[in-house]
Amino acid sequence: MLAERSRPARRLARSSLGICLLALLLGAQPVAAQGVKTSPGEILSNPDRFDHQTVTVVGTVMNLQERVSKAGNAYYTLDLSDGGQAIRVFSFGKASCRTGGAAVEGVFTKVKQQGRYTFYNEIEATRVTCH
Repeated sequence: MLAERSRPARRLARSSLGICLLALLLGAQPVAAQGVKTSPGEILSNPDRFDHQTVTVVGTVMNLQERVSKAGNAYYTLDLSDGGQAIRVFSFGKASCRTGGAAVEGVFTKVKQQGRYTFYNEIEATRVTCH
């Protein structure tokens, strides 16, 4: 209990609480964890190891397809190639990288059931950066 603590302990508790509240008021954001840096070939050679993991993959954009769902949501798919193998990438919105190199951060899923559709070995991108 705060009342039972010594005066220095109460001051420390109040100052710690004040620092936490100040950080919240100033909008301090926790640093986001980056995904495991890997390659399409490494993921595809051992998909169980990366299943449901956040990954960061760099490669060349191939087979870009932009679509709009029946519900009106824009999305796109692309293959990201490391020169040997390519992995499928899905993301909502419009593609920022049409050709060339890209870095993709997102969650890899070995098997994903979406309604009546099943998708295999796909990264759902949270960030795509063109190179």
